Amino acid sequence: MIDAHHHIWRQADLPWLLGPMQPRIFGPYEGIKRDYLMPEFLADLEGSGVEKSVYVQANWAPNWAADEVAWVSEVAEEHGWPHAIVGYADMTVEDVRPQLEKLTQYPLMRGIRQQFHWHENPLYRFAARAGLAEDATVQKNVARLADYGWSFDLQVFAGQMAGAAKLAKACPEVTFILQHAGMWEESTPKKEWTDGLKRLADCENVVCKTSGLGTFVHRVDTDLIGEVVGTAVKLFGADRCLWGSNYPIEKLWTSYADLVAAHREATAKLPKKAQAAIFNDTAARVYRL
Repeated sequence: MIDAHHHIWRQADLPWLLGPMQPRIFGPYEGIKRDYLMPEFLADLEGSGVEKSVYVQANWAPNWAADEVAWVSEVAEEHGWPHAIVGYADMTVEDVRPQLEKLTQYPLMRGIRQQFHWHENPLYRFAARAGLAEDATVQKNVARLADYGWSFDLQVFAGQMAGAAKLAKACPEVTFILQHAGMWEESTPKKEWTDGLKRLADCENVVCKTSGLGTFVHRVDTDLIGEVVGTAVKLFGADRCLWGSNYPIEKLWTSYADLVAAHREATAKLPKKAQAAIFNDTAARVYRL
């Protein structure tokens, strides 16, 4: 079993953890406003059956992107975890290649995440504007990832999925991993979210990560997980779906064991081969584990 989406961090490196509490998409975060290092993560997942993991960038200051990957690589050398790294680069600059070149020295590098999600609700807003995926410079830079054999972790809301599909089609040699199954939240009708997922599923180079499903409800909700995972599997097929814990964000409202159990319950009626794809095989293929 592979955890395809987790974080570790040192509070001193993360601007959003420093200073007064700022509103965040996942609510109050006093419980994680501290160091969360590899020994604690390994203790959290003990007994879960997880044998490998993928670290996804945790929003260090943008000019520290290479420092983040360097530190996580040192952690991996010490602990043997994580087994792959998704770093950060700014795809809005004229030429992203100098940033990417700095990351090539780290063997665990597998991809890049820059969060493009924008929402009318300011609390849900992260990107500077909604249409980054449709920007010609962004598309040119994301396409460069193919030269490095790296993927792109794509984070958008339902209203941005049509533009995200254009990005995926503009970069056919890049694999896109849709974060958090498209971040379905309470203000978006299910049909709008499903229609957006369908657009992305029609792009063969997009896979769907069923992580972070407690982000907006601030709890582990087995029924919600079942609905989201069921829709993702129907549209993408199990061999294009993968699971991730989004720890320690989900630690705010659930234990690792309960989170895994909820996702296991949500997929219990699927064939064993499909379950293996979601919890292991897709992540192993996409992140080359």
